[in-house]
Amino acid sequence: GTFLLTPKTQIVADDQTEGLAEQLKEMLSSATGYSLKVVDKSTDNAIHLKLNPALKDLGKEGYHLTVSDDNVTIVAAGQAGVFYGMQTVRQLLPADIYKQETVKGGKWQIRCVEIEDTPRFQWRGMHLDVARHFMPKEFIFKYIDLLAIHKLNSLHLHLTDDQGWRVEIKKYPKLTEVGAWRKETLVGHAAKLPYKFDGKQHGGFYTQEDIREIVEYAKQRYITVVPEIEMPGHSRAALAAYPELSCTGGPFEVRTAWGVEPEVYCAGNNNVIQFQKDVLKEILELFPSEYIHIGGDECPKIRWQACPKCQARIKVEGLKDEHELQSWFIKQIDAFLVEQGRRLVGWDEILEGGLASGATVMSLSLI
Repeated sequence: GTFLLTPKTQIVADDQTEGLAEQLKEMLSSATGYSLKVVDKSTDNAIHLKLNPALKDLGKEGYHLTVSDDNVTIVAAGQAGVFYGMQTVRQLLPADIYKQETVKGGKWQIRCVEIEDTPRFQWRGMHLDVARHFMPKEFIFKYIDLLAIHKLNSLHLHLTDDQGWRVEIKKYPKLTEVGAWRKETLVGHAAKLPYKFDGKQHGGFYTQEDIREIVEYAKQRYITVVPEIEMPGHSRAALAAYPELSCTGGPFEVRTAWGVEPEVYCAGNNNVIQFQKDVLKEILELFPSEYIHIGGDECPKIRWQACPKCQARIKVEGLKDEHELQSWFIKQIDAFLVEQGRRLVGWDEILEGGLASGATVMSLSLI
């Protein structure tokens, strides 16, 4: 049989699921043109949203969905599970349900079915690089909606790199005044010579209020935003703003091409470590994520090899070489994040020279 969604269908919810019911109402309204009522009493031809803590075997994100001729029932141990059950209801409806305009003459049927669904992976996410190419806040909202449709729960937001710094840091305003803008952009692949540029300034950044809106929008869809602030490499945009944090002192421009950049933070400069802590303090206020990504990848050691401060650091700390110097750098940041109750995550190059004790590794595989 089938359940038929009509203008008279109601969404039944209690105090704990009322917010989810309002979300479901909005999800279904654009394509159907229906404004379904949210009620607190059981009725026929209704979608029921229920929490049942006894279903702990389903975990925080699992759910049980039953569709009969008269009712649709989503029951879960936690609100996230109900939310994912709502996504499955959308998937079971005709594909037109995802349209933003009203579909005239649409017949909104769901086949009778019983589903018990739990996620295989605890971390289900996508990575979005807004450092190389800035994407407006409205695009981020749309991206988050797409993650939610596919039951993904993590948005890894790559906010800084050689080609741009995209998040407002109040203590260091030049990061966005200077670092958020490059004079032009390479056209085509970095291996294609001679280089050709578009001659157009590119840039933009998110204010701290923008970030708060993004994080809250994601939270309502049970998505955690994990920020990535690159260090000690991929730092040319920051160094263009504050060249004194480099080994050579600059001057630098925000990078306009792709590839691995030789200019990196000076690991022998105490001011660099303080700068990173200052930046991360503001990042931690904006992002409640347990994990804070610090990049740690593709950090050439050529500047460190010739830098008196870096060589002095290697000697004072009893390090073997520049690889261990990078490990020392990462461990300073790891210790700071642990003090703040957070966890450091980085690309697999943070393994070089020894892994910080509390760090988590993201291993990048190119197929």
